[in-house]
Amino acid sequence: MDKYVVFRVEREQYVISIAYVVSIEKMTAPTAVPHMPDYMDGVVRIRGELVPVLDMRKLLYGRAIEETDQTRLIVAAVDDLSVAFIVDEAKEIADIGQDAIQPLQLMSAERTPYLVGMATLPDRLLTVLDPRVLFNHLEEAEEIREQVDAVQSDEPV
Repeated sequence: MDKYVVFRVEREQYVISIAYVVSIEKMTAPTAVPHMPDYMDGVVRIRGELVPVLDMRKLLYGRAIEETDQTRLIVAAVDDLSVAFIVDEAKEIADIGQDAIQPLQLMSAERTPYLVGMATLPDRLLTVLDPRVLFNHLEEAEEIREQVDAVQSDEPV
């Protein structure tokens, strides 16, 4: 059994392997970074590190998250960068066996390679998401990395 963080975006439930999760944080207002894509709400400082904040609802559904008391930032390790994903709710940690995860046979798999499978549990279906593939699939991934590096290097130590 592997551990996964279960989170909600709109009415759908997703999971990412806890191996990628750095932390789960309460929502804090990000600082805007000019000339970034609309799904990037800005950056936040988490334990001294500048972290880009990406709106999962914009990425998956094309519209902004409506912030509530349940809104959370899931901070994930994406190669050499931490990235915070805004989600409607981080629900729980679930144990999911590899035998419960089936690969997706979707026609849109080329456009959504970050949706890596469907976890079938007795009471629900959960879409398995790989945060590294999601971030690296973004057209502006390299630009986001460069902007975060530039902002980080401009700051006094």
